[in-house]
Formats: sequence, structure tokens, C-alpha cells
Amino acid sequence: MTVGTLTEWRTAVRFGLPNVWTLGALVAALFVALPIVAVVLLALGGDDGMWRHLTSTVLGLYIERTLVLMSGVGIGTFVIGTTTAWLVTMYRFPGRRIFEWALLLPLAVPSYILAFVVTDQLEYAGNVQTWLRAVFGWSRPQDYWFFEIRSMGGAITVMTLVLYPYVYLLARAAFLEQSVCVLEISRTLGNTAVKSFFRVALPLARPAIVVGVMLVLMETINDFGTVEFFAVQTFTAGIYDVWLNMSSISGAAQLSSVLLLIVLALIVTERWARQGRRFHHTSSKYSELPSYRLNRGWGWAATVFCALPVLLGFVLPAAVLAAYSARYFRATLSVDYAGFVINSLTLSAAAAAMALVLGVFLAYAVRLSKGRVVRIAARFASIGYAVPGAILAVGVLWPMGIADRIAVGAAEAFGFGIGAIFIGTIAPVIYGYLVRFLALSLGTAEASLGKVTPNMDGAARTLGMSPLRTLARLHFPLMRGSLATAAILVFVDCMKELPLTMILRPFNFDTLATFVYQYASDERLEASALGALTIVAAGVVPVLLLSVTIAKSRPGSSTGIGTTNPVAPT
Repeated sequence: MTVGTLTEWRTAVRFGLPNVWTLGALVAALFVALPIVAVVLLALGGDDGMWRHLTSTVLGLYIERTLVLMSGVGIGTFVIGTTTAWLVTMYRFPGRRIFEWALLLPLAVPSYILAFVVTDQLEYAGNVQTWLRAVFGWSRPQDYWFFEIRSMGGAITVMTLVLYPYVYLLARAAFLEQSVCVLEISRTLGNTAVKSFFRVALPLARPAIVVGVMLVLMETINDFGTVEFFAVQTFTAGIYDVWLNMSSISGAAQLSSVLLLIVLALIVTERWARQGRRFHHTSSKYSELPSYRLNRGWGWAATVFCALPVLLGFVLPAAVLAAYSARYFRATLSVDYAGFVINSLTLSAAAAAMALVLGVFLAYAVRLSKGRVVRIAARFASIGYAVPGAILAVGVLWPMGIADRIAVGAAEAFGFGIGAIFIGTIAPVIYGYLVRFLALSLGTAEASLGKVTPNMDGAARTLGMSPLRTLARLHFPLMRGSLATAAILVFVDCMKELPLTMILRPFNFDTLATFVYQYASDERLEASALGALTIVAAGVVPVLLLSVTIAKSRPGSSTGIGTTNPVAPT
């Protein structure tokens, strides 16, 4: 017996519940990881000739288009997210205090909704080209050139506008946490503000920025609505096509396995890139960051640079959807909008509640156990967030099918005849949501528990409280705010999730996401505008919560907002 295992056993005995938390954590981790294991097994076991067909026809195209899309979106979000974060953190210019939180707003807009709105406005019959023809007297498409929005460039632009807040969020938090001493020393050594940014601030913020870009790339791989609508043949669109249009689940699993290898390669590459490149704060001086006033010209340039992504990524879609919603309100209600809202709320609330309970259980099991077994199990259970929804959809049906066979066999043993009770219901959708978004609740619960000193657990033990009572009466009241935030994040992500829902939803069952996608794909954005606006409105709530969080993140500052020292950059 290893030292870690012995420690776990002694801890469990001391709490009076031998192996319950450890065993429960292992079972929960296995339950969450089953879809990923299923994808690998289906890929290895399938041999219907589809793989040979895919490798000889479209596999190379899927790889090329996916990598091009990832590269374009990754570079775009890095430039916009990092630059805007540095500007609002270190400089004063018109509108800065508004941009501090407004730059997060595009995160509330799903990429497929922005794709529908942009296409509606920029296509030949849209408002922009119609206005251009009216102003310049053009009458035919041959009279002028206009870029094609339904293209790889259009997909990169749309996804960059809604995903850059991931980089902005983490980059700004990293800049706010930096010590003012290293920046002051850099300036005294003769570095300009720009040189200080590249030589000091950017290297210190690199780990956070890399994590932000990694999240962007994961979301890019997961996207289905945008690439399908813009006819960009990526892996996600290919998985959907092979499974539902070619009726080959083994081929879909094989494509999913290749995409899973790309995801794992991203994670390994990021870890490898950090080896030997560690940057540490060398001072504990965390006074307010200086806030340099930009001159008139540069100040307005910074305002325009920060305003453009907000206007294009949030204000434009919100305004268009609001106008369409008001104009076609009655038409939207006639297509069972209320039913779609109820379906979305039911699925999202159920998944959020289950993710919260399971996340708290795993986090508390890690706290009780000092060994590696539970900790590794918890990390393994959170891997689903890095896996695209299309892959999880392929894997979810395998354990659901096994559960159905067990239930049918058990019923027949007692003389009852029943059909499938999982497949064809909302159970696979909720299961997929749980696997994909458990990491949000688990990470929040672990961070919240980490702020409670272990001495409080010891005091509870001396009073005869069991681990469960300690969790309920001691930890839960302290964690309540953080857990509410985690539940909101999971809830909103479930509301927006499209590829997993499209594949796993029951027959004749629609959510707001699938309703909006189907109608907008049929050039009926007006009829689905209210549903799209509802999704965007739901996403604004966690965005505002995140804004408040990063504003309070700087040590030594009650607001996290820099002072207004009238020092101009040199």
C-alpha cells in the first residue's frame, strides 16, 4: 500500500466513512469519462469501409480547414484580447471605464447567432449592399465587388469577434495582478511604455494569455453552426454529416478520434511550451497601477480600437435582433416560442443542478483525501470541457444504449415489457451537457473550498460532525456565492450549446439554440430573432459577473481600477 493510499484510508476512517468519498469520486469520474472512452472503442471497432472513403476523399480537407480556422481565430483573438486588455488597464482615454466591462459583452453572443446577423446584413439582399446600390446607382452584382461573407475569412472574423473576450478576460486579470515595481524598474531603465509591455508585462502575463487562447481554440473546434452556415468543411461539420447524412456512427467516431488527437496535441503542446519558461513576481508591492493619459490623437485611436469589437460583436447583433423581435413578435409566438424556452430552461437547469452537485462532491472528496487517486480522478472527470460537443455526442449514445439494454433486461426478468427509456429522450442531452460542463462547477468548487482553512474542518471534527454535516453546515454557506456563479455559467453554456443538442435531441424536440439555427439557416432570421435575443440576454448575466470579478482581482486595491496619475508615456 502506497503512502498516498494509506493516507486516504486513514483520512476516511477518521471521518467515519471508510472509502465512501474515494469510491464515489472514482465512480463519478468513470461515469463522466465513459463517452470519451466510447468514442475510442467505436473508432477501433468500426469497419464499414467509411474510414477508407474518408481518407481518400475529405479527411485531408477537414484537417486543412480546421487548422486554418484555428490559426486565424487564434491570432485574431490574441491581438484584440491582449491589446484591449493592456489599453484599459494601463491607459486613460475616452470611454475607458465603459470598455472595461463592455469588451466582455460579445462573449454573450453565440458565434452562430452573429453569423446569421452578419450574413443577413451583408449579403446581396442585405441592408449594406442595398444601401450601396442605392447611393452609387449600381443595379447588378457585376457592377461592383463585395467580399463573400460565407467563406473561411467570414468564419474567422465572426468567431474572432465573439471569442476574443476569453483572451481579454484572462489577460486583463493577469495585468491587474502584476506588481507595479517591475513596471517602474523597466521605465527607469529607459524602456518606453511599448517596450515595457513586450519585455516585462507580456512575458509575465503569458501563462494566462496562453490559457485564454487555448480556450478560444477549443471553442473554435467545437463550433458547428458558424462553419455549417458558412460552408466551411471542418471536423465538426464532417462528424455531423457522416453520422446523420451517411448513417455511419463508426465513421463519425473515427473522425472524432482524429479530432480528439488534435485537442490532446493542443494541450500537450501548451504544457511543453511552458517548460523552462517560468516568470515570477519578485516583489510584493501591489499599489495601484499607474494609469497613463494618452494624448488626444492616440486617445481617440484607442477608443475606436476598443469600440469596434464591441459594436460589431455585441451592439450590432443585439440591435438587429431587437428590431426583428419587435416587428415579428406575434409570428414568433405562433411557432411555439414558449415551448422552446421551456425545453431550454428544463435541460439547462437539470444539467446545471447535476453539474453543481457532482462538482461539489468531487471537490470535497479531493479535500478529504490527501492522496493522488481522487485528485487524478477529479482531473480526469473535468477533461470533457476540452472535448468538442460533436465528439461527446458520438460517445454519449454508447453508455446510454448499455443502460437501455440493462433496463429492458431487468424488466423482462420480472415479466414486464418496456422499450428504450434513455435513447430518444432528453437523458442523453443532459448527460452530454454534464460531461462537457462539469469542469466549470468542479473548478469553482475547488477554488472556493481552497479559501477555507483546514483548521475549520478540524474544529468541526472535534465537535463530532461527520464530513457530510461539515460540508452542509460549514462549507456550503461560505461557498454559496461561488456556487451560484458556477451554476449560472453552466446554465448559460447549456442554453447556447448547439452541436451536442442538434445530434442528441429527441425527435420533434427543439431548444432555443436548435430553433434559431434551423430558422436562420432557412433564411428566416426574422422569425427566430426573439429566440436568438433570449439566448444573448441570458449570456449577459455571467458576463457582468465576470466583469465584477476581474475588477476586484488586483491585490491591494478595492476596485481593481488604476489610479489617474497624470503621467504621459514616453
